[in-house]
Amino acid sequence: METVELDEGLRRTTAPNGLVVLSETLPGVRSVAVGIYVRTASAHEPRRQLGISHLLEHMVFKGTERRTAQELALGLEIRGGGLDAFTGRDYTSYQAHVLDADLPLAVEILTDLVRHPLLRASDLEPERNVILEEISGVADTPDDLVFELHAETLWPDHPYGYSILGTPESLAALTAEDLKVLHRRGYYPGNCVIAAAGQVNHDQLLTVLEREGWFEGDQRELPREAVASAPAVQGACRAEERDTAQTHIVFGTDTFPLRDPRRFPLAILTNVFGGGMSSRLFQRVREELGLAYAIFAYKHFYQGSGQLGVYVGTQPATADRAVAAINAEYARLAAEGLPMTELINGKQQLKGQVMLSLESPAARMGRLAGFILHDDRYRPLDEMLREIDAVTSEEVAEVAGEFFAPERQTVVRLGPNSKSANGKR
Repeated sequence: METVELDEGLRRTTAPNGLVVLSETLPGVRSVAVGIYVRTASAHEPRRQLGISHLLEHMVFKGTERRTAQELALGLEIRGGGLDAFTGRDYTSYQAHVLDADLPLAVEILTDLVRHPLLRASDLEPERNVILEEISGVADTPDDLVFELHAETLWPDHPYGYSILGTPESLAALTAEDLKVLHRRGYYPGNCVIAAAGQVNHDQLLTVLEREGWFEGDQRELPREAVASAPAVQGACRAEERDTAQTHIVFGTDTFPLRDPRRFPLAILTNVFGGGMSSRLFQRVREELGLAYAIFAYKHFYQGSGQLGVYVGTQPATADRAVAAINAEYARLAAEGLPMTELINGKQQLKGQVMLSLESPAARMGRLAGFILHDDRYRPLDEMLREIDAVTSEEVAEVAGEFFAPERQTVVRLGPNSKSANGKR
């Protein structure tokens, strides 16, 4: 195995079978966060099996070769710790946050989930029903549903636009054997990244992982093709009629993966545009015009692309005014970029956000894994802060002109009388 020190207290080990293990020791904490990240998720699903990655993530908790579902639930909680999992676009994550003395138990339980689930056919129908309830919950929550509709409109023919939860039809067709096939193809050491942060000793972590069999086996080819860059639909308008008190609107476009050097100019612009109470959109649309309670800008990064968007919830009667005001702010930012005062403030805001986001072991763990999962180079915090400081007005203007142009935004409306506004920008 090859182990390198990336920074003070931060080490990375690459095993011959392809497994990557990272850890960061944080002085002064009594806990440790540990996660197993499987590089198989919704972006790798064929359309006929939408939702299979998320269903598998649920099903592993129904029992393993060594533990019942109840034992999995109790194992860490009775010690004050916690166990969690989620399915994303590019990877599926299984995580625990425990006292440092319980790290070996946490790794053992996570290993059970990832490597040794039973995946019994008898458990499938109840869990399928749980996810159907999850899908119904999204359908009944318009400020969640509008984001799903927007992704679907932006990427209609790519997995980034498909629901991670799947559909009732795709879930009904999935079998326990389908889950076992996916598990065999994707849930093996060389397709995983294991990260831990907190009161953790790297050598002891490796010892625990070796005991759990993580370094066994040969390296295998990844069971997936690299996710192709997704061509997005730009400038489209979609309206969905719903009997809701508000009209929910999402603007957005595709961007680029996290490893792209333009991520810091984009992050600064997103903050200035709609990142808080001081942002342009908040001040204009909420404070000056009184058209909304909730309005914000957001960004997501995926393995093959990214997403930049704006959400606003407003009264149906004021929806057109809100859209016009937001489009005007898009146009102003795309044409003018940022004056120096806003650029300086935006840099300071982003640096503060980066530092504050790393205050917990779980956040540090996620950051470590993210460098590997996004094929990015590890950067110490000080280097990241210097990169933010180095962003120029010209770089910001270039990103603003390309990604904030109003005509590039795909817009989705959800609410009463939305159909009558179809095609309006």
